[in-house]
Amino acid sequence: GFGSGEHLVAQAEAHPEIGLIGAEPFVTGVAACLAGIDVAGVDNVRLHADDARPLLAALPEASIGRVFVLQPDPWRKRRHWARRLIGPAGLDALARALADGGELRISTDHAGYQAWMLRHLRADPRFEWLARRADDWRIRPDDWPETRYAAKAEREGRPIAYFRFCRR
Repeated sequence: GFGSGEHLVAQAEAHPEIGLIGAEPFVTGVAACLAGIDVAGVDNVRLHADDARPLLAALPEASIGRVFVLQPDPWRKRRHWARRLIGPAGLDALARALADGGELRISTDHAGYQAWMLRHLRADPRFEWLARRADDWRIRPDDWPETRYAAKAEREGRPIAYFRFCRR
């Protein structure tokens, strides 16, 4: 989900020529994002009021240029790990929807999920990690607006990993 949509709206403002789709299953997040869209006056955003998985499945193959997965639920219990978006089934859906050369951007403050993400993405030949030095994943890129979840994690002393992968 997109939370309150602050990142989505900031991307829409920065890229008015690009259409954006946000997915959020919680009505409070959708309402907050609609308010942000209204205040910003952007018209290049469409909202899917549900989980992103059905949306990814419905999109045409290779139809997306960039996907953001920001602070996803780490599903801490082992028995729930299959629900993680960044895992075998989720990567299949993301790879199908992303265009060749498309970018997958992921952030998380959960150390266990960071390791999980890297293990799965680095083992998947459809994705190339774009980091060339440690700061490439430790420092939020300038064109990556901060979310309130990321700000909270930083205030609480939980470092955030900012991963960028390219669809091969």
